[in-house]
Amino acid sequence: MNFIISGKNIEVTPGLKETIEHKLGKLERYFTPDTEIIVTLSVEKDRQKIEVTIPVKKDIIRSEQVSNDMYVSIDLVEEVIERQLRKYKNKLVARHQAGGNFNQSFFESEDNASESDEIKIVRTKRFGIKPMFPEDACMQMDLLGHSFFVFSNAETEQVNVVYKRKDGSFGLIEPEFQ
Repeated sequence: MNFIISGKNIEVTPGLKETIEHKLGKLERYFTPDTEIIVTLSVEKDRQKIEVTIPVKKDIIRSEQVSNDMYVSIDLVEEVIERQLRKYKNKLVARHQAGGNFNQSFFESEDNASESDEIKIVRTKRFGIKPMFPEDACMQMDLLGHSFFVFSNAETEQVNVVYKRKDGSFGLIEPEFQ
């Protein structure tokens, strides 16, 4: 595995680098040797944040963890990534897809993945979508008290999503077909 480790407002010390490679190195058994693991460390006030991104065949395994201690954040992100890998494995096995960056032994191992790791859709909601501008969609989202809102963009005639960001501002998701 190839680690790409960078820091924002923090110096990536040899100790941090070694800890990251040791903790996330446990995931090595799941991936092929040429898999890249992109790690970004950042510090804002008391927040010690680690973001880990692993691109895998048309998907991304990603986790972002925050705590007041970087080493705790590293432990948390490793647990979350491992849980995501079990879910991803179940998805690939269920759909009989090839695994891309994964070792074949990853699929053959029985790691006692619990049924709670399976994704189950328990409710389907249908609603009418009317064309509106993104600013109007943000107002509608606020009125409903939701953290996101799906709408048809009057400017582009495509389905978009507006969402409330952690800092209180708004974001817009537009589709990009590939």
